[in-house]
Amino acid sequence: MPLFSSVRIGSLALPNRIVMAPLTRRRASAGKIPNELNALHYAQRASAGLIITESVEVDPRSGGNAPTRPGIFNESQAEGWRKVTEAIHAHGGRVYIQLSHLGRASHPLMLVDDQEPVGPSPIAAEGMAFTPQGPKPFPVPHALEEKEIPAIVAQFAHAARLAKAANFDGVEIHGANGYLIDEFLRDGSNRRTDNYGGSLENRARFLLEVTEAVIAIWGSDRVGVRLSPLNTFNGMSDSNPREIFAYAAQALNRMNLAYLHLVEPAPAEAEKTAPEITGLIREAFKGPLILAGGYTKERAEQAVASGIADLIAFGEAYIANPDLPERFRTGAALNAPDRSTFYGGDSKGYTDYPALEAAMSETA
Repeated sequence: MPLFSSVRIGSLALPNRIVMAPLTRRRASAGKIPNELNALHYAQRASAGLIITESVEVDPRSGGNAPTRPGIFNESQAEGWRKVTEAIHAHGGRVYIQLSHLGRASHPLMLVDDQEPVGPSPIAAEGMAFTPQGPKPFPVPHALEEKEIPAIVAQFAHAARLAKAANFDGVEIHGANGYLIDEFLRDGSNRRTDNYGGSLENRARFLLEVTEAVIAIWGSDRVGVRLSPLNTFNGMSDSNPREIFAYAAQALNRMNLAYLHLVEPAPAEAEKTAPEITGLIREAFKGPLILAGGYTKERAEQAVASGIADLIAFGEAYIANPDLPERFRTGAALNAPDRSTFYGGDSKGYTDYPALEAAMSETA
């Protein structure tokens, strides 16, 4: 089966092409520090070809005071993540950390000292922020001045250094889902007229500067990037997504990355969404391509066999099935995910989903 053939991403050899997608679960300890429960959760899923962690904040102003969202901007957080990587490696797994900055997709009630969220332009995200005082409309962000941007690039670099000290196998830069890098890329959120706005080159500049800074620490063969060209979450849009994301993919291709990770619309939405972009990006980016977006085992097999993708990332299926590759290999039924436990809480819906062997013994 194509999903079970080996593949290389950069300098890392993977035993299969099944990727655990980054999944926000909000179960870190106070201080945004990963804990033993997090280590167990990830170790249970170590049979993935590659694990990509949940979105991890590079700076206190990136995501704020929500204590259960993990960070990697200080030594205590790095030490917590070291426990996670050790557990994954002890079970034979491989793991990249996803570094992110939420940008305008935040709220003063979530940020240190009630600071303003930041963004490329003073345009609020659509929808509601889930704050300690309940849902609140996203505020108009502070539009970053050009002189402020290098400090944020440096925050990504600092987080990358801490990730290396925590013994990760590599880093994924989160340029998707309406977070800060994505906000710079798309003209629905970026109306700047300086060196970071307007032209394709300018709108991609922040993404490329962050990527170059992380490569300087890790080497290009241990760095991946995630993009979501057609994601409309939080009101994201672009007047010509084919153009900007083809440009970004071409620029990233020149950096010889470990991979590019592309979030596609879910199948139910794909037919309504134009233009189709995956093929265009496949042409522009010559390295390994990971696709994510509601894939079933059958669709994943077809995508890899056709050559449109090299690996497939699975989200909800991995929440409920710690041994997803074995279930795919044997054709066993999948556990159903409990959506009420997706965000926050304890071990329920996090580390208590039965592996196939345990499930079979219970029914024997």
